[in-house]
Amino acid sequence: MSRQVFLSTRRGYREAVRPQQGETAFQVVLEHTDLFVTAEADLREPMLDLVRRLRGELKNFMLTHPGFRESLVPFPVPDDAPFIAREMARAAALVNVGPMAAVAGTFAQLVADHFRGQSPNLIVENGGDLYLHSTKERVVALLGDPESGARLGLRLGPGDFPVSLCASSATIGPSLSLGAGELVAVRSKSGAFADAAATALANLIDGPDDLDLVLARARKMAPLGLEGVFAQAGGKLGVWGKMELVALEG
Repeated sequence: MSRQVFLSTRRGYREAVRPQQGETAFQVVLEHTDLFVTAEADLREPMLDLVRRLRGELKNFMLTHPGFRESLVPFPVPDDAPFIAREMARAAALVNVGPMAAVAGTFAQLVADHFRGQSPNLIVENGGDLYLHSTKERVVALLGDPESGARLGLRLGPGDFPVSLCASSATIGPSLSLGAGELVAVRSKSGAFADAAATALANLIDGPDDLDLVLARARKMAPLGLEGVFAQAGGKLGVWGKMELVALEG
């Protein structure tokens, strides 16, 4: 039986986000970049300016280095490359994937870090990849099946931030995955690394029997910055590291 793939551009999971008191939620959209932000103030205009600059730097770099976009393996970049390209390439090389595997997580962190001074509580979500600064507890939903909705979440306490949680899936969204898992979510302090590692681990999954392999590989990635992993395939779950799971109501 072929797997069902969910490619809808409607990100319905965002409808379940509930900003806490004193916070607001808004979108920042430019071309293929679609950020959903929770912050203490409406920062969409300055965030849009930053996204425009970062996209411009990355697009100009890729024009002169076309292999960067297409490569599925690490791609060397010069020291004078834009920081965003160097950060993507660095993270990808650590886990042997192409640099574009780290693009969403890198964008999320760069935006969140840039505006942290204006909003100590700031969450940037970029296509399911998050970077969070927070002074209070948060619960991040883990969505492995859009039809049934998220039933589990990851609890994060005030001492856990800043932190990134990035996901890769073979069945949700248009991003390339060489595996067959419903969800792999990686926790790390680095958005670029979390994104690249999620892709690398998801590529290992051909079925539920591969979850042990994913967890074993995740343990080996811990010295590189991986703090925890959640994996789902064939309805089975695997969890390792700093992942305090909670049941979600509804």
